[in-house]
Amino acid sequence: MAFAPPCRQGSQVIDTCGTQKELKTVAFLTAGGLAPCLSSALGYLIEAYTVRSPQTRLICYKSGYKGLLLGDKVEVDEKMRAGCGTLQLHGGSPIGNSRVKLTNVKDCLKRGLVKEGQDPQQVAADQLIKDGVDVLHTIGGDDTNTAAAALAEFLKTHNYHMTVIGLPKTVDNDVVPIKQSLGAWTAAEKGAEFFSSVVAESTANPRMFIIHEVMGRDCGWLTAATAAAYMKKLSEHTLLPELFVDDKRLAVHAVYIPEMAIDMKAESERLKAIMDEYDCVNIFISEGAGVKDIVKELEAKGQEVQRDAFGHVKLDAVNVGKYFGEQFAEAIGAEKTLVQKSGYFSRAAPANEADRTLIRRCCMLAVDCALRREGGVMGQDEENGDVLSAIAFDRIKGGKHFDMTLPWFQTMLKEIGQAPAKA
Repeated sequence: MAFAPPCRQGSQVIDTCGTQKELKTVAFLTAGGLAPCLSSALGYLIEAYTVRSPQTRLICYKSGYKGLLLGDKVEVDEKMRAGCGTLQLHGGSPIGNSRVKLTNVKDCLKRGLVKEGQDPQQVAADQLIKDGVDVLHTIGGDDTNTAAAALAEFLKTHNYHMTVIGLPKTVDNDVVPIKQSLGAWTAAEKGAEFFSSVVAESTANPRMFIIHEVMGRDCGWLTAATAAAYMKKLSEHTLLPELFVDDKRLAVHAVYIPEMAIDMKAESERLKAIMDEYDCVNIFISEGAGVKDIVKELEAKGQEVQRDAFGHVKLDAVNVGKYFGEQFAEAIGAEKTLVQKSGYFSRAAPANEADRTLIRRCCMLAVDCALRREGGVMGQDEENGDVLSAIAFDRIKGGKHFDMTLPWFQTMLKEIGQAPAKA
């Protein structure tokens, strides 16, 4: 019972020949939520510039757009350049992240990032001009990269030409038209590792119901890939079924993702049969599964649902795992329900080998593009034969849905006894 999504890329890379232009100052910032690529990408970018353009001044804005607005930055010195390989060993972002939307004036003012009457875009633009930034590298999701592109367009109206080069960071793997976002493979691997320990909690109580809540607002890729990676690990594990250490009790019994319609009645009956036979049930669920319906229900009760600066529902406030736990627990006869979230464990990890390979290729291309002053987001273009190239910002969008028809996903559902996925 071994299945896993492909984790190696074989795409072409665009021809990187072109006229190189002198770069005096290059800046980096990381923004949005964490993913297992931020530290690695920064390390590879610093390394590439040190080799390709050693005379270029490198600066890092601290805590993403917050640092840009406040002029809080650090200059990359010789010691940092020499030791940048160390960043491959670490997760998180050494220069820090934040969720700041430059067009949300009210939020920026509330957080003390601008003063009354100031336009955040103007403040950010003034700082970039002051620092003499020729190229800005943004490592983030669709919001981060499109915000940077808008900032570059804003600067053009002030006759200042800055090139923005994005790297697609998100564990959700939900950026259109990018085949594989940076850090997603690692997040799936670490989520599987997390559940490999948590699953033993099924022995802590009779009729145990374990819910593994995985990150993924609108896209179920990470939940599906994490379940597949876990089932692959289980298939390779040493077991002793004669003493109840078997692949039926330790298996994933259900996978629920945002794209999927869930027949609660049918699934309750199926899971109850598993509970009756094996004394436990383990499900994997995306943090965004059923969120729209849950929010509608909460607001109908008069409850205010919190949202972030970008208008996204704060998923911690919705608590999908708890909600589904309450929906299923009585129906399947669970004595105890345990909700475990692997999100922080997964997203803060150092990049694995597969991700580092892709990150390095994207960073090498990013520096090539910088030297030509060619902007865009570095990624494998699904709409152009998966070629690794600089994708125009106006083509970048979030909310890409997971393709539930993929053979490895349908095979996994069949193996665990779940009906074929339907939208």
